[in-house]
Amino acid sequence: MKSVLVAQQNEEKKRYYQLCSKEAKVMSGESMDCSPTTDESAASGNKKKQNETENNIDEPSNQPLSSSVDPPDYNSSPKQREEDYKSAEELLDKRSNSKLDVVHAGKSETSGQSDSSDSALINMEHNLTIVLFGNSEAVQYGHDNMLLGQELYFENAEISKIDPVQVKISEHHMSVINMIGLHETECPRDTVDHYIGQLVNEIEIHGFIFVVRLGTDADDKMGIEWLQEVFGDRVAQFVIILFTYEQQEESDSIIDDLQNKNNTVLEHLYEKCGRRYYICNKFMNNQSEMRQLMKGIKDLFLDNNRQGYTSELYNTELRKREGQKNSDFPKSHSTTFEEGCSGVVHTKTEKVNEIEKCSTDGAGLNQNQENEVREEIENLFHRLHLGNGHDCKLRAADVLQLSAHSLQSHESCTEEELVQTFTQKLLMMNYRARNIKIIETSKEHERQQDDNDSCEDKSNVDIFEKMFLSTESLSNKCAIYPMDVQMAVFHCADSFLKQLMVTKLSQCQYALPLLVPDPFTKQIQFPLWTFRQINKTLKMKNTNNEIIRKIQPIYKAETPMVSFFRFDTLSSSKSQLINSLINEKHNTFFHRNSPGSSKTKLLMDGVVEIAWYCPSGKDTDTFTDCVAFCNLHGDAEDNAKQLDVMTEMASVNVVLLPKLDRNVKGASKIQDLYRKPLICLFAEDESTVRKIKTGIYTIGLKNRNQADVSEELVQAIKDCLSKSTSVFKLENVSKLIDRVDEDENQNCRKGKSAAKKLMRLLEGENLTKIKESLLPCQGTMWHNWCQKKKELHGGNVISEDVIRKQADLQRIREEQHARGISQFVNLFIREMISKPPDEKVFFLKWLPILLDEYTSGELSDLRYKYDKKWSEVLKRKDINNKAGQLTSTTVNNEETELDTIAKDLQAATFGLEHILREIGQIYESCSAVKKEKEGMECGFSTLPSLAAEMMASGFPLELMDGDAAHVPLTWVTAVLDELINKLGDQRVFVLSVLGIQSSGKSTMLNAMFGLQFAVSAGRCTRGAFMQLVKVSDEMKGELEFDYILVVDTEGLRAPELSGMSTRHHDNVMATFVVGLGNLTLINILGENPSEMQDILQIVVQAFMRMKQVKLNPSCMFVHQNVSDNTAGEKNMEGRRRLQETLDMMTKLAAKEEVCDVEYFRDVITFDIQKDVKYFAQLWEGSPPMAPPNPAYCENIKELKKNFVCNLSKSNGIMLSRIKERIKDLWEALLNERFVFSFRNSLEIAAYRKLETKYSKWSWSLRSAMLEIESKLQNRIENEAIHEIVEADLREQLIEKSEEVKQSMSEFFEKDKDRDILIQWHASFVIKIKELEESIVKETKRKLNEILQQRDLKKKIDDHKIHHENTLFEKSKELAIKLRDKAKDETILKQEFDSFWKKCLKKITSTTPSIKDIDIISDMKQIHTDIYKSTPVESWKQGSEHKNIFNMQSYSKYVQLKKSSGLAGPVVNVFNSAKEKLGFTLFKKDETQIRTLVNDIADETEKKIMSYNIPKMGYNKSYIQELADYIKARIINEEERVKYVFTKDFYMDLLQSIFERQNKTFTEQHKMFRESNDPVFYFERKREEYYSIFQKYCQGATSAAIFGEIICQKLKEPIMKSVYKRTARDLANEMKTNCESLNGNRSKLEKHILKMLAENEDFDKYIEYIIDPKEHFKSFIKEEVNKYIDAKFSSNVMPNIKENIDLLQRNVEKAAHKATEIAGDIHEWLKHFTEPLSDVLIFSVKDLTGVSLDGIDDFNILEDVIQKELPSVISDIKKNCSTETFAAILENKDRPCEILIDHLCQCCWVQCPFCAAVCTNSIENHDEDHSVPFHRVDGLNGCCYDFTDTLSADFCTTLVITTKSFYTGQWIPCKEYRSAGGVYAKWSITPDLSELPYWKWFVCNFREQLENYYGIKFHNWDEISLEWKQYTKQNAIESLDKYI
Repeated sequence: MKSVLVAQQNEEKKRYYQLCSKEAKVMSGESMDCSPTTDESAASGNKKKQNETENNIDEPSNQPLSSSVDPPDYNSSPKQREEDYKSAEELLDKRSNSKLDVVHAGKSETSGQSDSSDSALINMEHNLTIVLFGNSEAVQYGHDNMLLGQELYFENAEISKIDPVQVKISEHHMSVINMIGLHETECPRDTVDHYIGQLVNEIEIHGFIFVVRLGTDADDKMGIEWLQEVFGDRVAQFVIILFTYEQQEESDSIIDDLQNKNNTVLEHLYEKCGRRYYICNKFMNNQSEMRQLMKGIKDLFLDNNRQGYTSELYNTELRKREGQKNSDFPKSHSTTFEEGCSGVVHTKTEKVNEIEKCSTDGAGLNQNQENEVREEIENLFHRLHLGNGHDCKLRAADVLQLSAHSLQSHESCTEEELVQTFTQKLLMMNYRARNIKIIETSKEHERQQDDNDSCEDKSNVDIFEKMFLSTESLSNKCAIYPMDVQMAVFHCADSFLKQLMVTKLSQCQYALPLLVPDPFTKQIQFPLWTFRQINKTLKMKNTNNEIIRKIQPIYKAETPMVSFFRFDTLSSSKSQLINSLINEKHNTFFHRNSPGSSKTKLLMDGVVEIAWYCPSGKDTDTFTDCVAFCNLHGDAEDNAKQLDVMTEMASVNVVLLPKLDRNVKGASKIQDLYRKPLICLFAEDESTVRKIKTGIYTIGLKNRNQADVSEELVQAIKDCLSKSTSVFKLENVSKLIDRVDEDENQNCRKGKSAAKKLMRLLEGENLTKIKESLLPCQGTMWHNWCQKKKELHGGNVISEDVIRKQADLQRIREEQHARGISQFVNLFIREMISKPPDEKVFFLKWLPILLDEYTSGELSDLRYKYDKKWSEVLKRKDINNKAGQLTSTTVNNEETELDTIAKDLQAATFGLEHILREIGQIYESCSAVKKEKEGMECGFSTLPSLAAEMMASGFPLELMDGDAAHVPLTWVTAVLDELINKLGDQRVFVLSVLGIQSSGKSTMLNAMFGLQFAVSAGRCTRGAFMQLVKVSDEMKGELEFDYILVVDTEGLRAPELSGMSTRHHDNVMATFVVGLGNLTLINILGENPSEMQDILQIVVQAFMRMKQVKLNPSCMFVHQNVSDNTAGEKNMEGRRRLQETLDMMTKLAAKEEVCDVEYFRDVITFDIQKDVKYFAQLWEGSPPMAPPNPAYCENIKELKKNFVCNLSKSNGIMLSRIKERIKDLWEALLNERFVFSFRNSLEIAAYRKLETKYSKWSWSLRSAMLEIESKLQNRIENEAIHEIVEADLREQLIEKSEEVKQSMSEFFEKDKDRDILIQWHASFVIKIKELEESIVKETKRKLNEILQQRDLKKKIDDHKIHHENTLFEKSKELAIKLRDKAKDETILKQEFDSFWKKCLKKITSTTPSIKDIDIISDMKQIHTDIYKSTPVESWKQGSEHKNIFNMQSYSKYVQLKKSSGLAGPVVNVFNSAKEKLGFTLFKKDETQIRTLVNDIADETEKKIMSYNIPKMGYNKSYIQELADYIKARIINEEERVKYVFTKDFYMDLLQSIFERQNKTFTEQHKMFRESNDPVFYFERKREEYYSIFQKYCQGATSAAIFGEIICQKLKEPIMKSVYKRTARDLANEMKTNCESLNGNRSKLEKHILKMLAENEDFDKYIEYIIDPKEHFKSFIKEEVNKYIDAKFSSNVMPNIKENIDLLQRNVEKAAHKATEIAGDIHEWLKHFTEPLSDVLIFSVKDLTGVSLDGIDDFNILEDVIQKELPSVISDIKKNCSTETFAAILENKDRPCEILIDHLCQCCWVQCPFCAAVCTNSIENHDEDHSVPFHRVDGLNGCCYDFTDTLSADFCTTLVITTKSFYTGQWIPCKEYRSAGGVYAKWSITPDLSELPYWKWFVCNFREQLENYYGIKFHNWDEISLEWKQYTKQNAIESLDKYI
């Protein structure tokens, strides 16, 4: 009956599980991957549960897999249970259809809401699953147990409890699996495994809660051991201890035991579980404790990187266990789980087969030790800080960064630093990377000390257990095996780092990993990818006994292979024995006697390493051919798969055995090896070599001399190899191994496939013709273009040549563009565009590998032919020399043949750089013709981004084409632009290197930064390449750089360049890289004085050029290959000799560069002690088998540290600046004279920025002084001050002055170009100081003039005030008489009009009216009176008069002095030319006269402004004074020159100046007249007087009348003050906001040129060309007027109103204050006017004569002012307009004049050729005059000497031609500075820069220009072909592009 009941219950339980599973699927969508949560009960019958959920009661539900389906209640009837099941099924069906109340894992219930906290993320993404295990006595089940609930009473309950149940504690949802007490049951193990296997394959477990009851140590240990036995050792990282208690005090004892370490077992348990524990009562009903536990579980989840215990981990453990069972109990079990078949049961036969397969794959570790080994491996990865060894990926990009760690020299380090130290040493090719000692950390030392201290209380210690734990601790802390470090890094490295590692290991002459077992799965991988970049060099003798040098990729090499392996553990070292065969001085294979070796190796068992012996072609070679040696680590019997591969591939097998015995381990395998040559080495045999039969040898090792054994072994191997035909090829290993890294990596596989597509296009191509057919743009056409470009800049061309060569350049570009793009290049572009980044990098790695493979064979043959032919030529020359014969025809023919081979060698060189070079030429040709390339995959503008992406990924970019010796500027510039777009405008430090050929430059850079520049003997690098090295984040803060830009260059003094201009080529290269680099490493090889002298002369000259063009690079000398670099005395002698050589070379270079320096220290900052490094020899022995010298590597480390010291002192350069620097350097180098040709764009840009800042600083000072001047002027006018003290002006300016100084200091210290700006710091500080002094003195002068003028016009003002006040009094008297008629407006009006006429008539009778003026008439009359010979009618009128400012030539105004010293024939030529051509002046004289004219005009204008005509009035004496000044200036000029001016010059100049200033005189006189002529003045005042008259008539009090008079008197001062202040504000606003006026001079000129082009007004152009300053003034006035017109309502008027309101408040405040403190009216007036004297020209004197009688009620007075003033203010506002604004302001106060005064305080010197105005914003600047772009010389009327044609040259072109100009002697244009004077102060770079704007202008206005100058343009038909293509739009756009 019981069995039936059990069966029934089991059936119900099964049905219950099905329901739970169904619900889980409904809630999760389809699968059970994410555990569902729900917030309300779904079971309708479960009312109690529903209420609990709604009330959020923290109580668990005991249902497996779900919180809504109740388990069967066996206390109820079967019928009731059946109804419950049906109800639940119906409900689930409904929920399945609607899914309205289901919230899936990973999704929020409320759309759009998210929680950034980790906890929230866990709730959303994971419903965590935990397992509880431990002693059943540690918990108490019950209804209130939040984790476990009530215990279930199924049969076999211990198994059923494995099912998960859902619990909710506060906001935490958990799935709980109860395994408590499971380890205490007698449940069959395979049953447990079956259920747990199903469980972990369905559910990921995130934590194991080990429930521990204090005091049950044995049970506790048993529980954790059971868990590890079932789940494996790796489960420990997921375990948390949960201590339970019954009484609260027990929890305190737990804490005490842990803190005081009283319980060693507990402490051990605590340590084993990661020191994670929590405490709760055994009832588990305390919500606070449970919340803490939940938080701990989630923290554990986060600590494990959101990973849990998975089926993969469990199945791995099962495989271990099954292996153990198969070994120990092969017949005890019939079923098991097997690898890769999660949860599937196999038969015993299947299992045995699988185990055999596993063994074949190399997993044959002793299974009894596997658990321990696995744990040790995991521990190893953790100790090395490599995570768990699975997920940690070390990236090559990170390792190659410049980091702080990479700068330190570590012979020992902590475990934490071991990986970094190893990789950094390896990257530097330091083979001591394996010899790093480990330093014990202070933390470990303290812990060990604590352990020792805990032993002091012996009474409480179990000595045996303590000894056991101590031993265990010691074993855990054993030394790390050096090869384990290497392999751990290898396992954790990404593909690129693995390849880099293996390449560097090869360079260190170390063995390389060939077959690598996975440390955990033991699956074997063949890392073929890592070998792909390794090339081996070997020298062998051919049949003619000639040494043949061969370089080949190692993966393609076909060599014999000797394999070494052992069976059993032996006393002899196999690896050490192999080393004795390869290189007895170097541990190629790491062995037991190597430094740091130990028995604790974990990752080397089963690893097969390979190394190659490469012969050197000497008789001492061990082997005459290249031989591969393979070495299997570990017992061969345990690594069967590796053994099979090795023996299959080997030519000879060498096996090590204990002895010759059929019963020894591995003896059965020996029989299978006899099919190939076999050498058996017996560790316990003392016999010498014995030949058993052909190909079979035995050698004893015991008590044998190592050298003898090695010799015997070598002979045996040689003999075997001589009879073996087997050849080993690395690639063939992949046929025997399932796992090949290249096949497993999808990106690598796809990258290889794409590269092979391209390689298939090369099949059948002739290698020497391949570039010509596939890469046509970079061949002959590109070389021709470069040659034409060099000829164009060569300095020996005429103007016509320039045009023709430019046309040739364009034609070549068109030919390049017309050539179709090859399928090869098109496919390359397509792959680059279409591939994702990771795949693209593999593609770019694969392509050079395959190209090298394709070309290496033929290149080797060509090199051999070249070397052989070169030897023959030398030999024949030597014979001829000895015989005294001349060079024979045979020698010449052989040299020709040698040249042919050299050309073939160059043509056959084909790499990635050539493909990119072709793409660059495609881009340049498309850019030149401005058309897309037909048939290309993308637009040509996309191409630079491809190269930029490569550069950002760490690939080098060709900077200079080594074949053409040319920099493709357009391409390089575009690539750098794209690089900036990708990375941002990063700050970089440029490191360049120079040295003779094959001096080890690239090797040095590779060692310093882990780069892979091509290196080998002979010429490797051609041209120059640049590559980015990233600076780590930690170093960025210290260095302030983002990248190091490394520039590698071709060697100087290359033999293949002999016959060419070798010295010129080397000088160009040296100058280029020195100018580009912030630091240049000068690499010197050996100690040959002549070689040193060669390179030093080139270098010194390059640095001297840098000094002359104000570049300040630094340098370090690296003296390589010094035999004894430890001898200090020898180094000191070397330094002394180097210093002397440098100084000698400096003197030689100084003569060539015409530079006055004697010592190298005068050229560059250089410390002979710090900046010279001596390097040991690179190789430790003789190549090709010699490893790098560790001393060399240490020298590299020291150099790198010194280099970083230089970094910290430098500001580097922005990427955008590098682009400009490259352009400047190269364009200057194309010209003959670098120093005069160099245009430092960076310096120019920095100086322009400084100019803009200077403009702001000077404006700040000027605007501040304008405020001060305005205030003081008001006080002067108000007679408040009577003296101007200079010190007071400085005191008032000091605040603004300090502000400017602070701004200057910050700018020079913090600007990114501070290293360039520093050269001008001192001079600009002085300039600002001088400006401040000038402003102060000028302001004092102006104010003193106002003081003088105030006194002079006092009489006029007093007279005017007298008349005003008399009118007030008389109108008052009349009003008193008419008070009775006050209501009759008509009578009052008639009476006042009559009164006004009488008074005005009386005033005008005593004060005559002011008449209009005519200064032109006055000028003529005064001149006639003085110079009687010049009657008035002789002055020229209208068109007869020539405006002297617009004259194209002044030759008609001059005559040669009789005492000029010119000989007769010269005078005749002079006069003849004057008659024929109308001019004779030299260009220099023309410029000088024009400067004189403009200067006189400027000074005249200043004098006119100083007269202050608006206030003082006009006086004819002004004309006389100005005429005298002009005459005096002319006479003074004649004393300095060789000619005199004609009388017409003076008269025309006088007339032109006064005609120009006529408007100024007239306007100012008008202002004076309106202010002082009684008719004008009083007529304006009439309404004001009538208003006051009315008030009098109406009986207003005296106080009221006086208040109104004050308001009327204030109207004009307020209006003038407001307008003046607004004008200043407006000027400041325009200086900030107006686009044309807010920058420096260059920007202002650009806007002027734009406006001229838009208006196309020829007369304006002529004014701009001939009289630029006047045009600038006109432009500024127009801009100001336009701005005011446009902004009057929006900006000007609000400003006016704001200033008016401010003054109104000041007046009202002054009235109120005066009312409060005044005793009488006089005192009131004093207190009223004094506060206003700073802001208004208004004082008590303005009220002189007004009767003050009866004014005693100041309140009324104040009220009237407050009442009447608003109407006055309203009138002012109402009358405001653009017209009144300009009319009321005096000329000097207008915003246009303020801005003119500021903006025109600059340089106005014009180019002596084209008359372009120097754009320097600073007057009298120290720097050379310059302009961004020059003009066509003919615009200035410049003609070719003794011709009648206008010049069509640009200055920048003129100075590279063969033309000359005459200044009394003929001066070549390219040496224009030697003419002296203004020529010497101009910088004109011969860069062929021609602004399209001026080409358009000449084409557009050619006829007008020719008519204006009366002559034609030279060769116009030829010129116009190119110039006519430019439109006005092109012209305007060119201004934005180039200026």
